[in-house]
Amino acid sequence: MKPIIHINELNLYYGSFHALKNVSMDIPEKEITAFIGPSGCGKSTLLRTLNRMNDMIPGTRIEGKVEVGGNDIYGAQVEVESLRRNVGMVFQQPNPFPKSIYDNVAYGPKLHGVRSRPELDAIVERSLRQAALWDEVKDYLKRSALRLSGGQQQRLCIARALAVQPDVLLMDEATSALDPISTLKIEELVQELKDSYTIVMVTHNMHQAARISGRTVFFLNGEVVEANETQQLFSNPRDSRTEDYISGRFG
Repeated sequence: MKPIIHINELNLYYGSFHALKNVSMDIPEKEITAFIGPSGCGKSTLLRTLNRMNDMIPGTRIEGKVEVGGNDIYGAQVEVESLRRNVGMVFQQPNPFPKSIYDNVAYGPKLHGVRSRPELDAIVERSLRQAALWDEVKDYLKRSALRLSGGQQQRLCIARALAVQPDVLLMDEATSALDPISTLKIEELVQELKDSYTIVMVTHNMHQAARISGRTVFFLNGEVVEANETQQLFSNPRDSRTEDYISGRFG
C-alpha cells in the first residue's frame, strides 16, 4: 500500500528525557495501523507527533523527519492549524463542546470559512452518517451534546473530526473509557471508515488491534521493536520481546 506518512530517524525529547528513539516507519494510506505496547513506551507520544500536539508541552525537542502526504510537517512553512485539519484526532475521553450536537459538528467547517446554512446542514448530516450517529440524533440536533451517552459522545467527536474531511484520523485509546457495546460500535465504525481515511490508533487492547487493524507496530522503551501486518505480527513475531508482550509475560 502507498504510504501517506513517512517517519525517518525521529527522536523526541521532553527536556532531558529521551521519549522516542530513532523511530522510522511508513504508514500506509487508507488502512488501520495500531500502535501497541506497555504504558509509557512511546506510542501515544508518536501519535501526537503526527499532528504536532506535542508542541504544546514545554521543553519538547524533535529531531528527524515526519512527512504527511509528502510534506515535512515540522518544516518552517507549515501552518499547524492546517495540519490539524488534515490530521484529525479523537481522544481517550469523549470531549464534546458544551454546545448543541449540530454546533459540535459544524464548528470546524465554520472555523474554516463555511457560512452557507444549506452547506453546513449537508456537512453535519454527512459527518453524522459517517460516524453511524445520524439515525440516533437527527431529530435532536439542537439538543446539548453533553446529554448523549459516552459512546454517542465519542461517535460525535469522530463526526466532528470528519466534518473538515481530513486525510488521516488519529485515535488515542478512543474506546478505553467505553462499555463493551459502545466499543463494538466504534470498532465497526472504524472498519467502515478505513475505505475513506487513513486511521492510526493507539490501543492497550491487543485483541482490539488483532480484530481491526491491518498493520501493528509494537513499541518498547521509546523504540519500535517490530512493525508488520497484524496477522503476521501476532501469529509469528520476529522479535522475542514482541512474543513475550503479546503472550502476557510482561506489560
